[in-house]
Amino acid sequence: MADKGTFHDAFLDELRDAYDAEKQLTKALPKLAKAAAADELREAFESHLGETRGHVEKLEQVFASLDEKVRGKHCDGIAGIIEEGKSVMEEDFDDETMDACLIAAGQRAEHYEMAAYGTLVAWAKAMGHEEAAGLLEEILDEEKAADEKLTSLADGGINESAAASAHPEGEEGEEGEESDSAPKGGKGRAKGSGPAQPMAKAGRR
Repeated sequence: MADKGTFHDAFLDELRDAYDAEKQLTKALPKLAKAAAADELREAFESHLGETRGHVEKLEQVFASLDEKVRGKHCDGIAGIIEEGKSVMEEDFDDETMDACLIAAGQRAEHYEMAAYGTLVAWAKAMGHEEAAGLLEEILDEEKAADEKLTSLADGGINESAAASAHPEGEEGEEGEESDSAPKGGKGRAKGSGPAQPMAKAGRR
């Protein structure tokens, strides 16, 4: 009977998964940047691309600190998130809506990575891999900062602009004026007769 895997084996498995995820993101981030309409959003993606390349190097240092060969394991999770992002970019959205969707796609990736690195840091510390834990924590901090940057861009005007394009100012007001005009015109229900309410109640089961 083969020996069962250990906590260290599980840690290496997660590490290889994270390494592959970062490699996939170095190819995906330029596409997100190219699709962004807002300059600040494009710059945020380009900036994080540089950080992501640095994450690849730091993970290679982690492998070296453990005397392990650098090797990735296909990360299905990030692959799915990237695929969703590609689908969004194929939609025919206006610029504001596309930027809001790109932020959502970027944050899905960040949250996935934050969960992964949070686990890796905790596991490295539990096994006494202090050098590895320090490097992984540096990556985790940068993922959190990237997520916060995307949130600030969304809250700083991108979501509001997308909402304004979906609901142009004045539409609701015009509908409201139409609905208020019937009672004032005198051709609607007589004041106090109100047959609509009892009929509505009768229709309920």
